[in-house]
Amino acid sequence: MTEPDQPVSSPEETSEPKERMAHPFRSLRELVDFVSGKTVAPREDDTGLAEALPFPFLAIVGQQEMKLALLLGLVNPSIGGILLVGPRGTAKTTAVRSLLDLLPMIQRSTCYYVCQPEDVESGGIDAVCPECAKKYAEGLPLTAPDRVRLVELPLNARLEDVVGGLDERAAIHERMRIRRGILAQADKNLLYIDEINLLSDDIIDAILDAAAQGLYTVRRGPVAATYRARFVLIGSMNPEEGKLRPQILDRFGLRVVVRGLEDAGERLEAYRRVQAYLANPRAMIGLYANEILAATREIQDARKTLRRVRLPDQLATHSIALIQKMGIDSLRAEITWFEAARAYAAADGREEVTPDDLRAVAPMALRLRRSAFMNEYFSSQQGEEDELAGLLKSLKTTRRKK
Repeated sequence: MTEPDQPVSSPEETSEPKERMAHPFRSLRELVDFVSGKTVAPREDDTGLAEALPFPFLAIVGQQEMKLALLLGLVNPSIGGILLVGPRGTAKTTAVRSLLDLLPMIQRSTCYYVCQPEDVESGGIDAVCPECAKKYAEGLPLTAPDRVRLVELPLNARLEDVVGGLDERAAIHERMRIRRGILAQADKNLLYIDEINLLSDDIIDAILDAAAQGLYTVRRGPVAATYRARFVLIGSMNPEEGKLRPQILDRFGLRVVVRGLEDAGERLEAYRRVQAYLANPRAMIGLYANEILAATREIQDARKTLRRVRLPDQLATHSIALIQKMGIDSLRAEITWFEAARAYAAADGREEVTPDDLRAVAPMALRLRRSAFMNEYFSSQQGEEDELAGLLKSLKTTRRKK
């Protein structure tokens, strides 16, 4: 039954579209094949139109150490990554995703195959694709300003998704080329891994290798490709769900223990901010727009200042002695500690690290560094070492005759 004020359409009228749809034909041949019924019109890939509206970073209540660690990672990627350890519901993932509005600008390749000027400088003109080789010869830039990106590794990612596989685009032209994986896409970006303690061993090994060298090689039959993977690794985990392998724990420079808010007033304020964000995300983000813009500029300025920040030798020597007293064997302890202190000084607009800078970042850089297993292992070996030294003393020293 139809409404009296609405005309009823006949079957012939409903079968005809109201307007013609344009199809993305790449050539006249494709158009002819489609009209003759030989092929189906190509469909555009669904790239998604949802706009990212993350919770404002500056609106997160409390969690000062976590926010400081994330900001230091933006200022100085050399700190070696950030690990957030804590129970569920403590804003770990929210804080990482809220960095989208604070990410600084860098120079990024404009080529599909990520050709860089340094490729030509190190490997010659044949190290880049023909199009970039032409640009380089004409004096045109191979890079353009772009914002640092937040690349997330899905928990169900396959190894081929992480490192890369055969490129289907090249296969169409009967060529074999390796397609970039998530690790290559994370070059000069932030790589975030939620529930990192639940990743499979093969993926963790791939991430470890790429993080250690800053690049990795993919081999698929006779084809091989090497990609840069210079990223800041950010991981989060809930210790209740499983432990993290010592090998990957050592790759994180800063380790942040994220606890729930203890002050009732802070918890109430957090609830009110979340409620306002859920009701109107744009309005909530607008409340912090000026502060976010100012923080972004400060991060960009701090990255420039970082190049000039120095650590006095006397202060560095005293700090290393402190690390040795703690019984920490890994050299990454002082590397992370000193680089975090340099970032802290740069964020304050200073060009020399002070003891206060080291004190401010020491807990994040030095916690979870000692290994009870290694201490027990070395203790058990000490008896063997003493026995061996005693036996060697019994050997008589012989002199050669002239």
